[in-house]
Amino acid sequence: MTSRTDEALGYEQARDELIEVVRRLEAGGTTLEESLALWERGEELAKVCRRWLEGARARLDAALAEEDEETPGGAADA
Repeated sequence: MTSRTDEALGYEQARDELIEVVRRLEAGGTTLEESLALWERGEELAKVCRRWLEGARARLDAALAEEDEETPGGAADA
C-alpha cells in the first residue's frame, strides 16, 4: 500500500485508488490480512472522496446563495 497523506490526495486520485481497491477485493485471491488492509484503505479513500464532495456542495450552495442575494426578488424574477 502507498502511504500518501490523505489530505494531499485530490478527489480524482482518491477515487481512482478506491476503484482499484474495490477491483482487487472483488477479484479475490488475497489473504484475509490483505483483504482487511484493502478494506481499511478503501474506507479511508471513501472518506477523502466524501470530504471533497461535501466541500464542492458547500461551494455550490454558497455560490447559489450569493447569486440569489444579488438578484432583486430572488429567482422568481428570472
